[in-house]
Order: sequence, then structure tokens, then C-alpha cells
Amino acid sequence: MTDTAALLAALAEDADASFVLIARDGAATVELLTGDIEDVDLLADIPLTVDGAPREVFAMVPYRQVRERGFDAQDDGTPLRCLLVDNHEHFPLNDVLSALPHAPVPLENAGFDISDEDYAEVVKCVIADEIGRGEGANFVIRRDYTARVTADERTAALTWFRALLEHERGAYWTFAVITPGHIAVGASPEAHVVARDGIVTMNPISGTFRHPAGGATKETLVEFLSSTKETEELFMVVDEELKMMSAVCSDGGRITGPHLKQMSRLTHTEYMLRGRSRLDPRDILRETMFAPTVTGSPMQNACAVIRRHETKPRGYYSGVAALFTPNAEGGHDVDAPILIRTVYLENGELRVPVGATLVRHSDPFGEVSETHGKAAGVLGAIGAIARDNVVKIKSDPDEPGVETTLADDPEVSALLQSRNSRLAEFWLNPQQDGSAGPFAGRSAIVVDAEDRFTTMLAHQLHHLGLDAKIVPWNEVTDSEIDAAELVVAGPGPGDPRDAETPRITRMREIVARRLDSAAPLLAVCLSHQILADRFGIALVPLDAPHQGLQKTVPVFGEDASIGFYNTFTARVDPATTTAGVAEVSADATTGDVYALRGASFASVQGHLESILSRDGIRTLERLITAAFA
Repeated sequence: MTDTAALLAALAEDADASFVLIARDGAATVELLTGDIEDVDLLADIPLTVDGAPREVFAMVPYRQVRERGFDAQDDGTPLRCLLVDNHEHFPLNDVLSALPHAPVPLENAGFDISDEDYAEVVKCVIADEIGRGEGANFVIRRDYTARVTADERTAALTWFRALLEHERGAYWTFAVITPGHIAVGASPEAHVVARDGIVTMNPISGTFRHPAGGATKETLVEFLSSTKETEELFMVVDEELKMMSAVCSDGGRITGPHLKQMSRLTHTEYMLRGRSRLDPRDILRETMFAPTVTGSPMQNACAVIRRHETKPRGYYSGVAALFTPNAEGGHDVDAPILIRTVYLENGELRVPVGATLVRHSDPFGEVSETHGKAAGVLGAIGAIARDNVVKIKSDPDEPGVETTLADDPEVSALLQSRNSRLAEFWLNPQQDGSAGPFAGRSAIVVDAEDRFTTMLAHQLHHLGLDAKIVPWNEVTDSEIDAAELVVAGPGPGDPRDAETPRITRMREIVARRLDSAAPLLAVCLSHQILADRFGIALVPLDAPHQGLQKTVPVFGEDASIGFYNTFTARVDPATTTAGVAEVSADATTGDVYALRGASFASVQGHLESILSRDGIRTLERLITAAFA
């Protein structure tokens, strides 16, 4: 028996031993981390130092930690588990493959915990009652594929890890985490957040193309890439992750891509986001909990929707695995993939959580099919069900086994790159220092109404020269509102007509206070609707929600390409140009009000900070100029 085989066999046989195996994308080695386990309560408690000296720590961060951000989650007690790394070794991939078990692991009583019909009903309910009532743009609702496993759990985990190494490709991390009471084996395609040498990257992936029988072709991939639903789904998650990047990065972050993420049975589309930050990596992790690709947006409301519609807690699903590694500066870097495409094994039960991203275009049984595809991808990869006969990407169906990268095809590449023509150059290009901006030396308070689009909005305000501070709606005081040079009343979910909700009531008070004092005010989205209501303009639900929708609309004499995330609208007779002291800019056909302005105030229905707002920064400057007039 080789040294590698003997070591892995000894670890597998020791029920008290804790260890982690990691194969990173493109690496020819497998990493083995061993050490003691320590469960902690908070991210800040992750023990990155011992007697003042930095140490390496691997952490499994459960979904319930999102409560550290003040968000809602069922508390199932899943531990924030830390492996305090004593040894970190690298072994050749082939040696590890030879040492791992490979006998099939039978499953019993396998199937989804929620029937297809019941899951489809949940999808219908979320579309109608959540997206339809303005609670958000998209939500991820999960179901679990479960089965009984009678084999030795550690042997089963190592068997599945071997299968993933042999049969899965394109994963960011392939891993096995084996600790007493909790086992996880997976191949995550997505790095949620990485902080290394002061550079933070995030990797939003969205859109799932399940390769058809016989393999993917250019024609089938082009059809997938041409889907409006898949394209808008990706744009929405990029917007949501840019909110996080703007919160942790001094330069707000910029996007590159899009790219194809090709795996053995699935292909995704993705962007890369990059920015600079000097925050503690635990703080970066906290501010980026968790990926919108597995929760939804806006994040705070997505957590509430998950709490309402998922029948069981999530455990580690949609959390992260995080490796904190000491760096040359005496701090730590962090590498944290999302915990998806993962098998969990606890007390003889296998669990594979899978979720579908629900948007306004979603077809309930189409989303049912997506969960089947995702579960089958994981189960086939670990060998629990039959694998596809052909799993390689092909450019020609008559040439089985020929592996090509379809992203290199000129038509596919051009189709991918054409997506960026719809996006704001502000987020695609390096951004200039705002010290010379048109409002340099002036300040603003941005009131957050539970949509972290305010972080992106504040970054744009900084770019324009303003010293902008974000304050939550339930923390900002009347004295702060009165003293502010400019108040930006921000966006948020919900029905603007709902006088019973404390958040809506407080935003009404803030808008009214600034308007009555004739002090500069900019109102965005929800707050724009509240401002319109003050002028007696009717507020009505849209026939179809404008969640992640790009429109070119009139804004006081200029057409502007703007991204919209609204379910309600202010509406006037199309011929209307004024409402009280407010000048109205509305749709010439529907009368939907896109902007208002008057002495010391301005407002906009769309999200000028969105990546969908090609004319966002110019329109924002125009409206602030009006508010300061």
C-alpha cells in the first residue's frame, strides 16, 4: 500500500478524525488538510490566530449565518465548523485516485422530499405573491433529493470524491469535508468570493443549460444563449453581487465577461467582478453572505421569502466553504466557493439540495425540470445514478468523443460579447477618482429602504464627488435628515401604498420632511413612488413586473436607457406634464411616470446604478443638479 493510500485509509477508519480534500480547478494535485475541529458562533469568532500568530483555518459556513446581517433564516443549529489546520499537504492526483475506494454505493428510498406538483405550486405562489407584489426581482427556492445510505459513511464520501475527480470537470473546487456528524462532498462551479493580495473577486454564475442526449452542439447552445429569461437572470445576479462588491471595495468593483462555464453535463454563463479592499476577510465574507444565484434579490427580502416558502432549514446549502490562508502581510487571504452541487451525508441520509431561480418569466414545470437536471447532474457525477453515455462537449454530433470548447466558436463568442452592449460602461471600465467630480465638496445621506442597491448608488455618488453615507431607514434620525446637504431616499421592496408597514411609513416621513423644508431630495424607485403619491399621482400595479427590465425612456428632454426593478408605478394621463409643483416626465402611451423634478427635488423610477442603466451616471448627475437647484 502506498503512503497516500495508507494515510487516507487511516483517516477513513478513524471515526474521530477530521480532514478535508480539495482539488482546485486545473491543479494536478489534491490537497489534504488535517487538524482539530472547533465550532464557533460568529464569523468574527473564526480563530485566525493562535497566541498572536496567524494560522490556516478551513470553515464550513451554514446558511443560517446570514442572521449576522440581520436577515431572516430558520435556525437548524448547523454548526459554523472550523478545521484548525495542523497539516496541509499536496499529493499527485493520480496517486489519490489510486488510493480512493471505487465500489458502488447503493441508495435506498431515493426521491425528492417535495413532489413535482407541490414544487410547481410553490413556484406559482412565489411568482404571483412575491414577485407580483413587488417583494423582489428573483428568488431561489430549493428542494432536496434524499436517500438512505447503509454503507460506511466515510467510505461512501471518499468513493464519491473519487467519482467526481474522474468524471466531473470545470469545477472551481472539488472537495470532500469529513468531520464527525457532518460530511459534504461536492464539485462547486462557483467561487463566491476570493480575497487575495487586497483584490476581491466574485464570480456570479447563472443560467443552466443541461446538455442534451448525445452532447451539446453549437446550435443547442446558441438557442440557450438567446433565451431572454437566461440573459436577464444573469444580469440580475450581477447587479446583486455588485451591491456586495460596492459595500466591501473602495473602487466599487468592475465586471469582465461574460464567459461560458462548461462542465461535464451542464453549461452556465458567468461574469467576473473585481475590486480592491483592505477589510478583514471575515468581514468581507459577512458582507457578501450569500450569493444571489442561490438566494435571490434584493438579498434581505430574498431571505424572508425563503423563510416563508421553504419547509425545512437549508443547513450548509447556499453557504460557503472558506479557506483562510496566512499571507505575507501578516493577515489572511480567503478562498470561498459556494456550497452547491454538493452531497451531504448525516446519520445515514444522503441529501442533495437543488434550487431554481424564479423570475417573472418562469414556467413552473420548467423550474421543476431544472431541479431534476441539477440533481441528476450531481447524482450522475458521483455515480449514484447512470451517467450519460456521452458527456463531452462536441462541435459536431457526428464526431462522438471529440472535445471542443464551444466558447471559442466565433458565433457563440459574438453572441456572448453582444450582451455587454446592453450594459453600463460605468461598471465595465475602470472608474476615475471622484475628487474632481461635479459635486466635489458636497455631501449626501443615502437612506437604505432594504435594498442594497444603495451601495452601488453611493459609489456612483462618490464618483460624482459627493461624500455619501448610507444609513438604514430604521436608524436614520430626523436631525440627520434635517442636517443633510442632500438626502437620497432609496429603493426597497413592497407596496408603496401600504401604510401599515413601518418601513413604508418611515420612508413617507423622510420624503415629506425634506419636501416640506424645501431641502435637496433625490427619490429613487420606491421613494419616487412615495414622492409621486405626495403630489396626488395614482400608484398602480403593473400588468407585468418590470424586474430586471431595460427600457429607453424620456427623462426631461433626453431619452435614457435605464434598468427597472419595479412592480408598481406612478401613473398619469399621458398628456400630463405637471402635478402640483412637480414637472412630470411620463410615457407618452401608458402615462407611467419615469421622473419628477421641481424646486429642490427630483426623482426617478428606474435604477440608475444598475448595470442595465447605460445612461445611468449621466441621468443621475442631471437629477442631482435639479435637486440642488
